[in-house]
Amino acid sequence: MSQKEFWNGKFSKADYFYGTKANEFLSSNLQLLNNHKKLLCLGEGEGRNAIFFARNGFEVSAIDASDVGLEKLDLKSKEENLEIKTFCMDLNHWDDSLKYDVIVASYLHMYKNERESLFEKIENSLESNGYFIGEFFSTKQLTYNSGGPKDLDLLYTIEDFKNHFNSCEKNITQEIVILDEGIGHQGEACVIRVVIKKR
Repeated sequence: MSQKEFWNGKFSKADYFYGTKANEFLSSNLQLLNNHKKLLCLGEGEGRNAIFFARNGFEVSAIDASDVGLEKLDLKSKEENLEIKTFCMDLNHWDDSLKYDVIVASYLHMYKNERESLFEKIENSLESNGYFIGEFFSTKQLTYNSGGPKDLDLLYTIEDFKNHFNSCEKNITQEIVILDEGIGHQGEACVIRVVIKKR
C-alpha cells in the first residue's frame, strides 16, 4: 500500500482524525520563532499545525502524501481567509531547493532507512538560525496504546537525531506525555521532542 492510500484511508474515517488543535509541543515553541516567517510543515495531514502557524502570521507551506488530508486543509484555510501553499507528495520526493526559517513535523512516519536522506534535506532547507521542531513516537511507544505505528522501523530513538544535523544546535528529549488529538492519538505516550537550530 502506498503512503497516499494508507493516509487517505485514515483521513476518510473522521472529520479530522487527529483533531483541529495544533500539536501541543509545536505550538508551545511559538515564542522561540518571533523573528521567523517562512515555515514548512512536513507530513502535515489535515492541516492542524499549518492552520495554527498561519493564524499566527507565518507564511506557511505544507507537504503531505494524502490528497484527502490536504483537501481538508485547503477548505479550512479558505474558510479562515488564510493563504497556505500545499504540495501533495511522498516526502521521499521532496525537493529541498527552497529555504525556510522554520520546519515543523508532528508524528512523521518515515522508515528508518529513509530518514538519513530526509534529515539531510531538512538541514539543507533551513536558513541560518532557522529551526526544525518536531514530536515523534519513540520506539518505547510500542508498549502504549495511544496511537502510532506498531512497526519498530517507523519509530524513533534519540540517537536518530543526535547522529544527524551536524551543523546545528540540538535539544532532544524523550518524554511521557498525555495525548488528546482527535480519535487518532488518545492517552499516555512516549515521544521524542526535538528543537534543532541551524548555526
